[in-house]
Amino acid sequence: MGFIKAFAGAIGGMFADQWVDYLLPPAGLAPTAAIFPAVPKGQNAGRGSNTKGSENIISDGSLIVVPEGYALMTFHNGELTGLVAEPGGYTFTTTDPQAQSIFTGGGFLASTVMQSWERFKFGGQPGSQHLAFYVNLKEIPNNRFGTQSEIYWDDAFLGTQVGAITRGTYTIRIADPVLFLKQFVPLAYYSADARIFDFTDLDNDAAAQLFNEVVSSLAPAFSHYTNDPSKGNRMANIQGDSLGFAQSLSAAVEQGYQWASQRGLVIVSVAIQAIEYDEDTRALLSDVKKADALGGARGASFLQQSVARGFEAAGEGGSGNMAMMGLGVGMTGQALNFQQQQTQAAPPPAAPPAAAPAAAAAGVAAEAAPAQGAEDPVAKLAQYKQMLDQGLITAEDFESAKKKILGL
Repeated sequence: MGFIKAFAGAIGGMFADQWVDYLLPPAGLAPTAAIFPAVPKGQNAGRGSNTKGSENIISDGSLIVVPEGYALMTFHNGELTGLVAEPGGYTFTTTDPQAQSIFTGGGFLASTVMQSWERFKFGGQPGSQHLAFYVNLKEIPNNRFGTQSEIYWDDAFLGTQVGAITRGTYTIRIADPVLFLKQFVPLAYYSADARIFDFTDLDNDAAAQLFNEVVSSLAPAFSHYTNDPSKGNRMANIQGDSLGFAQSLSAAVEQGYQWASQRGLVIVSVAIQAIEYDEDTRALLSDVKKADALGGARGASFLQQSVARGFEAAGEGGSGNMAMMGLGVGMTGQALNFQQQQTQAAPPPAAPPAAAPAAAAAGVAAEAAPAQGAEDPVAKLAQYKQMLDQGLITAEDFESAKKKILGL
């Protein structure tokens, strides 16, 4: 019985495989699928009779369609034998006796008798294997990443280490399908009864490894981005610069894991959905926002208003000199001009009542004494030197003030 079954199986499979095949990608593929087998289209609208052919044999003369954005790779007994990266319809040709067809010039005896005998020796199944797989060359979207705890990097703009929890997605592209398949993809994805290699498949250990490598590269990528002068050294730019940060992330992944050079993979773009900074970093960013808000003309206007309020308080409390502390020479000049404008606009004071000559002389002397002390050049220079030492004015401001006081 075993002999008859083997012989019947050999004859039946041999005749079924004489039909040339029409191979296409499987239906219903997810956009994140990277590698998947070519499948024969046995019927079309009820037409077609090749429904019992061997699963792993492609008959000589079969037609294989390569869609836009995909590559076709063929294997014979586990060996890569062909790569087609241009879209179109292609005819599969082979010299393997197991794949010869009477419909493509193989001859009846050569295509049937020899196949039947060879298959009989293997229990009725073909002693050869032909496989065809498609590789997705498009940008493959929706590859997610995220960190469970803060990652830390040195930030050039803030001048310190910052930390954050982040999550988002990135797109990936297979730049070298041969390198990707030979160096990285497990055999289970390009052998008989292969599964579809999907980057988002939770059971795909190879895809999980890529995810972990991206997460471990995030801190170096943030550091590379924020310390690159061409990017402006600002964390606030990252979420709006998907391509720029993708270059930093791709460089970090390449440096750590050689995706491009050893696996044929590149990261194309990154979309950061959220960056949740730690408490210290949020405090630093709050200070930076305040400093930015007071920069330029808005900051000058704010300081002028503060100086005006200081002069008003000084007139009431007698601390006019202290109102000038903390201002640079340029802003001090603006404040003095502002005070002069306010003085000129005010109505002249009423004349004082007549007083005894001795009392009038004493009053004049009392007013002259602080005025003379305020104009003391040594005291003025000491005051500016103290401001310079405290970092409140620059060396250029100090030199300018010194020349003005000394009349140089």
